[in-house]
Amino acid sequence: MVPFLRILGIETSCDETAAAVVERDAEGHSNVLSDVVLSQLDEHSAYGGVVPEIAARAHVEALDELIEEALKRANVSLNDVDAIAATSGPGLIGGLLVGLMTGKAIARAAGKPLYAINHLEGHALTARLTDGLSFPYLMLLVSGGHTQLILVRGVGQYERWGTTIDDALGEAFDKTAKLLGLPYPGGPAVERMARDGNPDRFDFPRPLVGEARLDFSFSGLKTAVRQAAQDIAPLSDQDVADICASFQKAVSRTLKDRIGRGLQRFKTEFPATFPATGEKPALVVAGGVAANLELRGTLQALCDKNGFRFVAPPLRLCTDNAVMIAWAGLERMATGAAPDALDVQPRSRWPLDSNAETLIGFGKRGAKA
Repeated sequence: MVPFLRILGIETSCDETAAAVVERDAEGHSNVLSDVVLSQLDEHSAYGGVVPEIAARAHVEALDELIEEALKRANVSLNDVDAIAATSGPGLIGGLLVGLMTGKAIARAAGKPLYAINHLEGHALTARLTDGLSFPYLMLLVSGGHTQLILVRGVGQYERWGTTIDDALGEAFDKTAKLLGLPYPGGPAVERMARDGNPDRFDFPRPLVGEARLDFSFSGLKTAVRQAAQDIAPLSDQDVADICASFQKAVSRTLKDRIGRGLQRFKTEFPATFPATGEKPALVVAGGVAANLELRGTLQALCDKNGFRFVAPPLRLCTDNAVMIAWAGLERMATGAAPDALDVQPRSRWPLDSNAETLIGFGKRGAKA
């Protein structure tokens, strides 16, 4: 039987500095003792996106105090934790260096094992922390850097079924917002404007809809938005709202087609897994774009239609956080996985499925592969 375990988690892969203390009991149940996140939104908003150098410096300035605060809120000391888990990739290399080096230093000084965690694995396993899901299940990861449909077979066992061949969905939201003069981050701004817009005014393309492959493409959609905005410039507030609503509708219809095909594939490959247990198969959504309520509604309806359980962890656990990093470390420990050596290096590109072939466009660079 797996013993009771407690881990300190550290997350610094992008523009949020985070630390958390999480427990896992012998039955696999979780207990989040503390969850501390410091956003860098104010530091980056003036630039319309994350500036890597600013992010790295902010991590250096804040991380030590956040770790102390996480331990204090958990009412534990370093002596009371069994291991340290720190994000090792993918992400901005400067931020990864700050978090991983800090994790190494703490592990060495406290005599604790270190687990270098793939940030994407943290997202992939969060639903087991929040909802106790059994393997296998599907995960849709939608963020500023990734749009992927992944089969989660088990801890460390991932198959990429679909990926973006150009822009990630979160990136498309951010660039659309910037084009329309909306504030950063773009996702919430576009969603707010879309509420007052006409989603049928512009007939934007639905890239790859109808194709058997499960990949995604958003570059053409982004270009269509730019052309529509240029054609009717100068834009009124209603024009902006209509463009946002039409853009969001195109995204929703694209995901409905792509994910719908993924659900059908899952049922084909695992026809007898779930009826025997009485548990529905599950689609998990993670990443910052998972906060979009219209997209959540589309995915919920799609799951209802196909007999799937739709799992969306709380919004604070969909965006970057240290709870998921600590939990991924706990899951690895529970499988008996060996800790990482203290000379482990950060990886700015680190796909979950190392066997998946790279695609054209950004896929060649690895993280979106």
